[in-house]
Amino acid sequence: MIDQSKLPLREEFFECADHRCVAEAIKTMRIRGAPAIGVAAAFGIALGARNSSAGTSSELIREIEVIAEILSKTRPTAVNLFWAIERMKRAVFDHKDLEVEQLKSLLEREAIFIAREDAETCRRMGVHGSILIEDGDNILTHCNAGALATTEYGTALGVVRAAHGQGKRVHVYADETRPLLQGARLTAWELMKEDIPVTLITDSMAGFLMSRGRVDKVLVGADRIASNGDTANKIGTYTLAVLAKENEIPLYVVAPMSTIDFNIFSGEEIVIEERDSKEVTRICGKRIAPEAVPVFNPAFDVMPNRYITAIVTEKGIARGPYAESLRNLLSRQEAGGKL
Repeated sequence: MIDQSKLPLREEFFECADHRCVAEAIKTMRIRGAPAIGVAAAFGIALGARNSSAGTSSELIREIEVIAEILSKTRPTAVNLFWAIERMKRAVFDHKDLEVEQLKSLLEREAIFIAREDAETCRRMGVHGSILIEDGDNILTHCNAGALATTEYGTALGVVRAAHGQGKRVHVYADETRPLLQGARLTAWELMKEDIPVTLITDSMAGFLMSRGRVDKVLVGADRIASNGDTANKIGTYTLAVLAKENEIPLYVVAPMSTIDFNIFSGEEIVIEERDSKEVTRICGKRIAPEAVPVFNPAFDVMPNRYITAIVTEKGIARGPYAESLRNLLSRQEAGGKL
């Protein structure tokens, strides 16, 4: 996997040979982005199983439970992590009568399938979302919702990539996204690689651009979406949502169905991860704030559904009221329906 903590200064890849390496990579954000975290966790379980010396299937299943618990404690907000873990566990429990080596092979195949499925899911979202993009649009993004945050294509940036591929002239304003600068380090890097016009701005410049009519659409990803459409995304997204509403600019959330948590009704139930104060007091390891200054560092905030124009998924586009439209998309997915 590419080490996202080193970008854009160095393009370095690293390998994980066991589940503890995967867990540490997720926790330290060498791997980040909700879909990518889910895929990585699936491979973490497959690696844990492959390395197991369990003599029986029941012993292996018990080990997998422990491995899953370790992985589940890495990032509390992104629901894709838990979705992938539960899917891997279900694959085992549904075939618990298999021999040990058969179970190990089964888990490896399931992890590979989840990765391939993510890539296809992102492409479908790109196609659906591209109809919302007009030729000449200036699109504002926050954080990184591109190939780095997924297996290979992207969620919000996947829509931009699809529109660009259709010949639409699009230009992206990328928020720097403090405190870890995913917009400056990752989004700008990705778009330049794709030859998609991009301009980097600080987070505090977004409102000014909107007020001057220089933003046509806001596209963001998501880490968890409640069943009523309330959406948790990188800290600062709520601010953009309020600004977009004030300036009558549509805001679209782009995320796979696996990001929708139908077990919770509203954003008030979403657990918000708080991270190390050093992320705020330092940039690239260099202190920029006074010693011992108190720091509050939530990694995400929540947009109430009233600020969201539509939610783009691989099953189609949902619009308010989201409690109904998202449930309809879920029914379509469970029925195996196609658009």
